[in-house]
Amino acid sequence: MLEGEKVKLIPLEHGHIDALTAIGKQEQIWQYMSINGAEGDRLQQHLKSAILKRGTGEQYPFTVIDKQTGGIIGSTLLHSMYPEYRKLEIGWTWYAPGYWRTGYNRECKLLMLTYCFEVLGTIRVQLVTDENNERSRTAIQGIGATFEGILRNERIRANGAYRNTAMYSIIEAEWPMVKAALQAKLAPVI
Repeated sequence: MLEGEKVKLIPLEHGHIDALTAIGKQEQIWQYMSINGAEGDRLQQHLKSAILKRGTGEQYPFTVIDKQTGGIIGSTLLHSMYPEYRKLEIGWTWYAPGYWRTGYNRECKLLMLTYCFEVLGTIRVQLVTDENNERSRTAIQGIGATFEGILRNERIRANGAYRNTAMYSIIEAEWPMVKAALQAKLAPVI
């Protein structure tokens, strides 16, 4: 479990699936994703698969909780994990739209990045998004990740369109500066 001022990240469990499916009915969440989570069965399958993959060490899914209300607000996961290369990806992050641009994601990423660099000892954390997803790209840049380029035709969206993927990363040498900047952005204004 990872806990900050606003959010708590707890391991995704089967008991969270109904609440996440209810949140996921909002179409705008899935505009740039490779699944349409608004289709409840598809999202449930994806979440159940993430739980199974945790058991094999392929990924680690989290449920994101709003500490003030105690309610579930979304999900995120660590995946594409390569312990031998000390690298992984943070992704499949999605929230109820009411939490977009509220600082919850920034705190969530600070918690996850701290865990990755300071507990797991990673040397590289990557974050990716659809090249057309300006909201996500702005968020990724806002946490201090470095843009590395565009991977062409890297995925296929739920609607069948090809997706070019914007690739970002934070490496071990950058982490202290990225962490300090994130902490400053999250500090209360006095």
